Amino acid sequence: MIMYGAVPEQLEQLGNTLKAQIDAIDAVLSTVSGTLVNTTWTGPARDRFQADWEGSFRGALNQLNAAFEAAGSDCVLRAGNLRALMGT
Repeated sequence: MIMYGAVPEQLEQLGNTLKAQIDAIDAVLSTVSGTLVNTTWTGPARDRFQADWEGSFRGALNQLNAAFEAAGSDCVLRAGNLRALMGT
């Protein structure tokens, strides 16, 4: 028989750690966007980078943020449910 479970405190810590990464990713988004706007750089290389940044790069980072939020919230919720089930 296979048993499943988790230590609620560790699961909650994992959830909070995942959610804390959102701030780090937001900082990357803000820093790169702000620096790019204030950088004197013209030509096809900038156009390509800016298009990639505004398209796939930012999109991927935003998806990562959404995944961290969902997984982090799920871990915290499950930890609470385990505590309630265990009566702690």
